[in-house]
Amino acid sequence: MESLDPAIVLFLAALLAGGVDAIAGGGGLITIPALLWAGLTPLETLATNKAQAVFGSGMATAHFVRKGYVEPRGIALAVLCTFSGAAAGAVLVQRLDNALLQGLIPALLIAFALYFWRSPRVSDLDSHQRIGVPAFALTIGLGVGFYDGFFGPGAGTLFAMGYVALLGYNLRRATAHAKALNFTSNLAALLFFLAGGQIVWTLAALMACGQLIGAWLGSHLVLRHGAALVRPVLVAASIAISGRLLWDRFSGD
Repeated sequence: MESLDPAIVLFLAALLAGGVDAIAGGGGLITIPALLWAGLTPLETLATNKAQAVFGSGMATAHFVRKGYVEPRGIALAVLCTFSGAAAGAVLVQRLDNALLQGLIPALLIAFALYFWRSPRVSDLDSHQRIGVPAFALTIGLGVGFYDGFFGPGAGTLFAMGYVALLGYNLRRATAHAKALNFTSNLAALLFFLAGGQIVWTLAALMACGQLIGAWLGSHLVLRHGAALVRPVLVAASIAISGRLLWDRFSGD
């Protein structure tokens, strides 16, 4: 890749990540390695990744809201908890080691991938709700929000899985609501990264253009194809993210 123009690589990476994120989450699996390849430090990479990702998640969220798949007032508590968790994660990541999360998240994603692949609950139809909305906000919203602010890859996937497994949402609704929470966590992390001065704005602006295009395409595909598209992409994204995180963890030992 050394002969390629970094600007072209980063734009294409953001374009692909925006589409994948809108469908199933996991776009950070694409953009974070691309930013590291471009020569950014790990902290610059995390900060710049949030600055560009907020545009893709924002575009997808706006599309889902316009189409009536997300009721903003109905997710207010989840948004508040997600924002709080992501803010805390973004503050702590600038001080702490993320080795614990790097070990925990792959295991969770692999387990959820198996659940999504085999469970009859995962479809275009709503199913039985297992917990209340406040409990969901305090567990998935706060917990996954913290993870997204602290590290990030796979957060959108975890949000979507939580909506299906715990609230019984069908895949279209789960993906739409997950993207709203993912936008919230991206925005919260971005606001707290701003103070650190670690964002490379020229690259963030370039990648934001790719994110907007990719997210527009991905969100339209979700509403058109539903579970037939989202289910396999969620499983593939979960396995890919898990493999990447495990590789990064053990190859560095």
